[in-house]
Amino acid sequence: MRTTTKLWFGVVILILLSPLGLILPERFKASDAWGEWGADSFKELVGYIPRGLEKLSGLWKAPLPDYAFKGWEEKGLFGLSLAYIVSAVIGIVITVGLVLLIGMILSKKK
Repeated sequence: MRTTTKLWFGVVILILLSPLGLILPERFKASDAWGEWGADSFKELVGYIPRGLEKLSGLWKAPLPDYAFKGWEEKGLFGLSLAYIVSAVIGIVITVGLVLLIGMILSKKK
């Protein structure tokens, strides 16, 4: 098996495992994933919102907030898991496309 095939096989496995970020916290009644806190969650954990975080929290709005499409929040765990997988595929397609585009641009300069 070629190295590239192994790489894509691994990527597909990671895509299929991506809903574990939803399923495990649901199963174990855990809170947000470490480091994925919003300003409100941070205030709950620490007791205050640092000024820098408060000032910059509205700077970036995610294209797919919580890795789900608008209205999919009500579809339950299966719908959200499917949204996680679709989000992973979209992210990988965009990333691979940009890397290939940059590679083509840089290789033409030689």
